[in-house]
Order: sequence, then C-alpha cells, then structure tokens
Amino acid sequence: MSSTLSIKPAADCQFDLMSLGEVMVRLDPGETRIRTAREFRVWEGGGEYNVARGLRRCFGMRTGLVSAFADNEIGRLAEDLILQGGVDMSFVQWMPYDGLGRTIRNGLNFTERGFGIRGAVGCPDRGLTAASQLKPGDVDWEHLFGKLGVRWFHTGGIYAALSDSTPDVVIEAVQCARKHGTIVSYDLNYRPSLWKGIGGHEKAQAVNREIAKSVDVMIGNEEDFTACLGLEVEGVDENLGNIDVANFKRMIKRAVQEFPNFIATGTTLREVQSATVNDWSAITWYDGQFHESQSFPKLEIMDRVGGGDSFASGLIYGFLSTGDAAQAVNYGAAHGALAMTTPGDTTMVTVAEVEKVMAGGGARVIR
Repeated sequence: MSSTLSIKPAADCQFDLMSLGEVMVRLDPGETRIRTAREFRVWEGGGEYNVARGLRRCFGMRTGLVSAFADNEIGRLAEDLILQGGVDMSFVQWMPYDGLGRTIRNGLNFTERGFGIRGAVGCPDRGLTAASQLKPGDVDWEHLFGKLGVRWFHTGGIYAALSDSTPDVVIEAVQCARKHGTIVSYDLNYRPSLWKGIGGHEKAQAVNREIAKSVDVMIGNEEDFTACLGLEVEGVDENLGNIDVANFKRMIKRAVQEFPNFIATGTTLREVQSATVNDWSAITWYDGQFHESQSFPKLEIMDRVGGGDSFASGLIYGFLSTGDAAQAVNYGAAHGALAMTTPGDTTMVTVAEVEKVMAGGGARVIR
C-alpha cells in the first residue's frame, strides 16, 4: 500500500477535481431568524459541491459536479448559481418534474447563522430530491474517470445518507475512480438528522465503514470519526470541547491501522466559545507524520456553514499544487477561517488572501 499520494498530471486529465453530491438552494434570513423572517437571501450549497466550488473560485482549478435536479424553476435557479461559481455541470442530470413534488423535487435549506449564545440552526427540506434518487448505473463513471480523466474525486457522508441507493452510488464511484488512478477523498460529515429515519447511528457506521475501504484521504472532525467509524477520542466531553490533541492523534493512528488504505487524513479542530467566536485549527496525518496548522484562537465568525468544506478544498489544493502536507493543512485552515467571515456556504476569498493569512498577515485595511 502506497504511503504517499500519487496524483495524475494535470495535462492528462480534463478535471482537477470532480464532486458527487446534492446541491440545495439555501434560504438565509440574515441577522434575523427563520421563524420571524420577512425576506431571505438565496445561496447554493452542498457539503460535497462546496469543495468543488471552492477549488474553482478561490484556487482556479478545473472542477465539476455529478448530481441531479428536478427540471423546474428551483432547479434552474440552482443551475444559475452553480454556473456563476464556474463549476462544470456536464455530469448533472435533469429529471422531469411532476408539477407538485409528489415523486421528485429539489432540496431547500433554511439556515440561520446564530449569534453569541444562540447557535446556528438549519431546517432542511430535502425529501424526494432528484439527487437522492440516483442509482448505480445512472452515471457513466468509466467515461468520466477512464476517458476524460480526473485527478481527484471528492464525495461524502451527507450524500451517502440521503437514501437507500446513494451509498451504492458512492461505492460504485469511488471504486471506479481508484481503478483509474484518481485520488479519492471523503468527508464523513455526520448529520444525525439525516440518519435518524433510515437506521440511525448503526446504519451510519455500516455505510461509512464500507465506503472507507476505498478512500485515500479521509476528512472529518472528531465527532465524525467517532460516529461514522466507531473510533472513540478519549477525554472529550459531551459538547465536544476540551479536545486533547494527543488523544486525537491516538484515535487517528487507530483509524489508519484499521483502514490501511488511508494515505492521509484531515481534521478541523473547533472549540465553540459562542456562535460567533470559535477557536479554530486543523491537523493532517500523512506518510506516518502529523502536521498541525497555525491556530486561530477566538476566531470571529459571520457564518460558520461551509467552514469545514472550505478547509477540505484548501487541503486538496495544497496537495494538488505542492504535494506538501504541512502546506496543505495550512491552506485548509486559512481558507476555512476566511470562508467563515462571509455569508453563504461557499468561499468569497482569493488565493492571495489565503496565502496572506498563512504568512501571518493581519486584518488592516487594504487601500
């Protein structure tokens, strides 16, 4: 088993990264609450898609999306938002809309940001979505990975939790990607609400442990590794505070022993002081060594949604562009930190801004 990432040359591939996942239209009440809102701002977002968009818009890489939408005005709104982000949609499928949403529809995600002692709240409305109805055989993975060429494939535990068929789609995709030498990353992204109605914690572990066998780069926070892979972190309280990095490192060592196919892992370490102030840093394991990012104590946050996805896109960019794990984890941590200073799920920053933060640059006005 290789201990380092063997990434295909850019010249041999049409895409630097391809993501598989659902994209929802996010309705954001801004500084007020969902239950009292009189207007909403519209964004697009999805755990797996956000990584592709971050790599495209911040880091300038060639990315695409594998997904599906019901062909109606909401779906076309999502399309417009995705195209503004520059993500290729040639592997997105359009499914006929039944006029009412009885059998197929597009996902909506109402999310309020929280402030101070009031935490962020999400209220997704995503039953019967087109992306959740994709089945094995619906996507021509051989054409994508074998003919067009993809350097890196990313998907995650949100998409795997959407229906009975989506885990099989993920497994089909990751196995084909690996067959053609594409690096596979997977963000565990545990969401109890998604698993609750389809077998809960037990089902989440069964599905994610099966997928994990085909993953090169496993991404997740301490709760994700515990809930999805059954790997306990010692000394963590019920609020996931007071994380001892030494205990966390022991857990990662157990993970890579159990899944020797893992070439790298990436993890954000977040301690919540309040909805608007978090301690933030990241750690990666690669080629037998741990690398810790610079830390951002008492990071001020405007909108925490998508911070972990922006960490993932920065980490992937670091590996694709430098091959250096210490650089990669710092790209990830800085990009995630900056993404949480703007509204919406996706990044609004530039690679120059990320590198300025990595170099210790402050927040003085630029004129």
